Amino acid sequence: MHFSTICRILGILLMVFSLSMLPPIIVSLIYDDNQIGAFVNAFLITLGIGLLVWMPVRNIKKELRVRDGFVVTVLFWLVLSLSGSIPLYLSDLPDLRFVDAYFESLSGLTTTGATVITGIDDLPKSILWYRQQLQWLGGMGLIVLAVAILPMLGIGGMQLYRAEAPGPVKDSKLTPRITETAKALWYIYLGLTVACAIAYWAAGMSVFDAISHSFSTIAIGGYSTHDASIGYFDNTMIELIAIFFMFTAGVNFALHFTAWRSNSWVIYFRDPEFRFYGSLMIIVTLVTIGVLYFTDTYTLSESVIRGLFEVVSIATTTGFATADFSSWPFVLPFLLFLVAFVGGCAGSTGGGMKAIRVLLIYKQGLREIKRLIHPNAIIPVKLGKKPVPDRVIEAVWGFFSVYLFVFVILLLLLLATGLDQVTAWSAVGASINNLGPGLGAVALHYGDIPDTAKWVLCFAMLMGRLEIFTLLILFTPAFWRN
Repeated sequence: MHFSTICRILGILLMVFSLSMLPPIIVSLIYDDNQIGAFVNAFLITLGIGLLVWMPVRNIKKELRVRDGFVVTVLFWLVLSLSGSIPLYLSDLPDLRFVDAYFESLSGLTTTGATVITGIDDLPKSILWYRQQLQWLGGMGLIVLAVAILPMLGIGGMQLYRAEAPGPVKDSKLTPRITETAKALWYIYLGLTVACAIAYWAAGMSVFDAISHSFSTIAIGGYSTHDASIGYFDNTMIELIAIFFMFTAGVNFALHFTAWRSNSWVIYFRDPEFRFYGSLMIIVTLVTIGVLYFTDTYTLSESVIRGLFEVVSIATTTGFATADFSSWPFVLPFLLFLVAFVGGCAGSTGGGMKAIRVLLIYKQGLREIKRLIHPNAIIPVKLGKKPVPDRVIEAVWGFFSVYLFVFVILLLLLLATGLDQVTAWSAVGASINNLGPGLGAVALHYGDIPDTAKWVLCFAMLMGRLEIFTLLILFTPAFWRN
């Protein structure tokens, strides 16, 4: 383990992250909201700690090993979420305790969108901007951005990319050079953000709200500058724009890159994961619209818009709201929440287990049924026309098994803090899937749950963002053996 190299990288990344405090300072100056001191102090503290960590090892240059990449990735999210909590803790509005400031920061960076803050409409503009910015930075993965920067500093980045990149196929690269891959992802990410902001502004949002909501839409984060979320605007066109960009951000960004490079939309419909992702959205949307309309919850037009919006928002794990879906009739709240466990596609900014894994589990289940009928037959699992290696199937089942095991452990820990079953179950699900809103006592915010429960959920959010294994591997003795 090259601890000196790890410290050098963390120091550099902390210094780079300190620059994220500068835009809120500009926003504070524009709106004169008296929050400059909190962000200036946060900038100096983060920059100073980064310098202290980097200076003693600045001349040590060694290539990262795979194990180093896992350590840097986990420490990166822990340290940056801690640094990100500084301005929230120092600010007098909102007046947050440390646990709440850290929860809000980690929730933002992991794009979970679970908040402990109420009265969001009354917050200073710079704080509102900062919350949205945290989600945008965390959306594509700060590590992926770091991969594009680290080679310029003489530090290899492939190990970081392999530790951070989501999905069952981690080593696929869009371009021959890993740095170019990271840049390609960020160009697409930035382009979608700009397009989303312009569309929101054209539909009636203010410039501030348009940019802020584009951050959390493309990041699939769910933070809003208003307590009523997207419902605050009461604008059908804004809701339709949000639906389109939430759905788009939930698609594999590698697929976006391939479609753009080949200049063909047909690429999307040839992808098995995209077809599964889209089909699931359509089926759940039709069920939701039907239940809302035939139970006289809304009119037909309202059922269509609100049903479609909530399905896409929850299924992609964004967490925006135009209605309180937790109060919808029959099985709808549970159904929508269950779809969030599937989440977005691999390689997207969405959370959940990822559509490709659920699709492979389904296909493997069908194969086992066929084997019972034809025990001697060789039946490969295929995605499209290509057979999937058994090693990938085993990895997916391993992920699913560990995911369920961790979910149960976290659920028991939350129940031990005194939360009721619905609140505990949904809070763990919303956190580990990086969804945000839950059911029961956490349907609106997480401010009233015990501090111990918040720390447990912080761990769940980090587990979800790093897709379980990246974090759990650090707890295995074999990882630390030479």
